[in-house]
Amino acid sequence: MSISGVSANRLELLQIAKSVATEKSIKESIVLEAIEEAMQKAARSRYGSELDIRAKIHPETGELTLSRNVTVVEVVENDSTEMSLEEAQQIEPNTEIGYVFVEELPPMEFGRVASQTAKQVITQKVREAERARQYEEFKGRVGEVVNGIIKRQEYGNVIVDLGRAEGIIRRNDGIPRENLQINDRTRAYIYEVREEARGPQIFLSRSHPGLMSALFAQEVPEVYDGIIQIPSVARDPGSRAKIAVISNDSSIDPVGACVGMRGSRVQAVVSELQGEKIDIIQWSEDPATFLVNAMAPAEVSKVIMDEEAGRVEVVVPEDQLSLAIGRRGQNVRLASQLTGWTIDILTEEQESERRQTEFNERSQLFMKSLDVDEMIAQLLTSEGFETTEEVAFVEATEISAIEGFDEDTANELQMRAREHLEAEAAKLDTKRKELGVEDKLLELPFLNLSMVVRLGEADIKTVEDFAGLIPDDLRGWFENKDGERVRETGVFEKEKLSPEDASAMIMQARVAAGWISEEEYAQILADEAAPEETEEEGQADPA
Repeated sequence: MSISGVSANRLELLQIAKSVATEKSIKESIVLEAIEEAMQKAARSRYGSELDIRAKIHPETGELTLSRNVTVVEVVENDSTEMSLEEAQQIEPNTEIGYVFVEELPPMEFGRVASQTAKQVITQKVREAERARQYEEFKGRVGEVVNGIIKRQEYGNVIVDLGRAEGIIRRNDGIPRENLQINDRTRAYIYEVREEARGPQIFLSRSHPGLMSALFAQEVPEVYDGIIQIPSVARDPGSRAKIAVISNDSSIDPVGACVGMRGSRVQAVVSELQGEKIDIIQWSEDPATFLVNAMAPAEVSKVIMDEEAGRVEVVVPEDQLSLAIGRRGQNVRLASQLTGWTIDILTEEQESERRQTEFNERSQLFMKSLDVDEMIAQLLTSEGFETTEEVAFVEATEISAIEGFDEDTANELQMRAREHLEAEAAKLDTKRKELGVEDKLLELPFLNLSMVVRLGEADIKTVEDFAGLIPDDLRGWFENKDGERVRETGVFEKEKLSPEDASAMIMQARVAAGWISEEEYAQILADEAAPEETEEEGQADPA
């Protein structure tokens, strides 16, 4: 764009501004402001950079006016742009502080250097406006699927032309072994839009679980309308995926609707994802049922759930073991991602052997602690008793109700159990004292003698010592040693504490040690609970 003939080509200037605005999808006023700023910069280079020179283009006529502004101030710091009140009142008697004198400057011709400078200013301003427009347009589109054309490849990353912007599919966001060529059309999932100095970065993914959900919404009207929901998706991109579906309408089969007539709907998604095999799973509110469904195509005999640890043991017939695990553990890994449970797979034979081992260990425990024969110990184990503490402190009727037992037998077993526990407690307390563990640790409500002895063995002997711990000290942690991930055991490893429980223990110890007050601890708990309450309120049904 030529700057030198501005006064003679006023309408042309407006046409150029309009053309640039249309091409870059930005407001025409932004382009005009950029031109005004360029004119100001060029004029300052001629009249003096210390002057406050303003340029104004009339939005309808294209008329350019240049003016010099001088502001009336109480104390003059820059006489090029400021004027004292006394001096101003000699020109205009009624002048007050803050008044701006505007002196119109004559039109000027821009030389080659000035024109080049102006062009750079305009280009920079338009680029900044274009970047701002792209960010505003795409920041609210996270979670959408977009169509684009492969523009180029850079260091394993794929640049996608989205029409009004460019997106990037990074190496780890692509489908393995997918060969995207320049000018190919592709669909990708927007998972992040980040504002950076070089412009907005629109991160796309072909491997994100959200892409599969969005593709099913495009192919299955019931998903798009919300009749069928997709609670979770697990993917091994380019190879296999599991998708959980549930219907809000009992008359519609969610699995059948997503599969489509002769598999037409699911096949359309498979084709888009380079042949990725998809298992469509019926979601269930019952975790055990959902886990059984998620393990498909393997048949499951039994599931044993440990809700506190978030683990589940899945028992399968011997001939189903390889199918349940899948190639390189793929089936069980995807089922674990889909359900959110850590899954351990056992054959029926392995589970039987383990249960027999546990049965024998508990029987031996009762034989030793209660001084009874094998038959009585096995009867107690068969009835579900696991520890000597349970025998000592349950209602006596629960023991006397066992076939072959009477009230006297129950009382005798409970007396022996309590005597054994007292003897063990005395041994533990003696050991605690030998280790030098202070009595005050035993006053903490969440610790017993066995736990206190283990603390002493770990050289944790006072409430202050315990208060200075972190949750990993109690639960255990992983470390990388010589390139291998090694498990370091915690003091309370066998208790299988959750992070929250371990943290609560330490915070209560800090209260007992006087590091924080009860009120401060209560406030910490309230602050931690507040976000959850806000989220629940946000999800509440407005009705």
